[in-house]
Amino acid sequence: MQYEIPTEGHIPLLDITIPIHWENHALLMFGIWFALVPFSVMLLRFGKIRPRTYGIPRGTHKWAWPEFPWSLHKHLLYAMIALSLAGVGFAMVLSGGFSGTLHGWFGIATVFLGLLQGISAWNRGSHGGRKDPQANPEDRSTWGGDHFDMKPRRWWFEAYHKTAGYFTLFCAGGAVATGLSQFWITPIAIAFAGIVFAGLVLAVLLQGLGLKHDTYQSVYGTHPDHPFNQMRFGKMFEAKDEKP
Repeated sequence: MQYEIPTEGHIPLLDITIPIHWENHALLMFGIWFALVPFSVMLLRFGKIRPRTYGIPRGTHKWAWPEFPWSLHKHLLYAMIALSLAGVGFAMVLSGGFSGTLHGWFGIATVFLGLLQGISAWNRGSHGGRKDPQANPEDRSTWGGDHFDMKPRRWWFEAYHKTAGYFTLFCAGGAVATGLSQFWITPIAIAFAGIVFAGLVLAVLLQGLGLKHDTYQSVYGTHPDHPFNQMRFGKMFEAKDEKP
């Protein structure tokens, strides 16, 4: 059944009817999910500091380099969740509720998964490490934290947050594609294709240039005594020493 796109919407709170400019909804949601989100993801993926022995220097302000990519990623995520909820909320109010179309399902899935991304970030656990404000740089026993020790809480946070993040972008792509099938906007269609292609090329190029660094080593460093370095590389060396 073909969904008829309304051209006017009623705002119950104000008891007024206004014309609906769907291009504004499209521009807002496209700008969020295919401009700001990819930028924040690419910045964090390829903008991390090159690993040093002890990682990010102690006392670095969260908005100064090299803490900047993490801070921007987090705050952009929260802002994008709020704007997405507003965009979906206004669309549903003005159109009289959930449309039930494929675009509607993709859109709801995108915003719901995006909201879960923000909620999951609250459960990433404590940081720890030499640079932690509560730690004594000279006393390793004070460096403990969920991330530094890579405890199960942090391990499962990363497993979910990274995987679900890419799946959220897939749903966002579905929302754009199905939205264009209902309400064609040539500039957005061109931009959509261009961003997807440019993102692929840029990701391959930056990966090939060696700019993707391991998160743990970027944050805490390459020192062999760090718990997660021992966990990974200790097992690697044990495997090499095994007899065939």
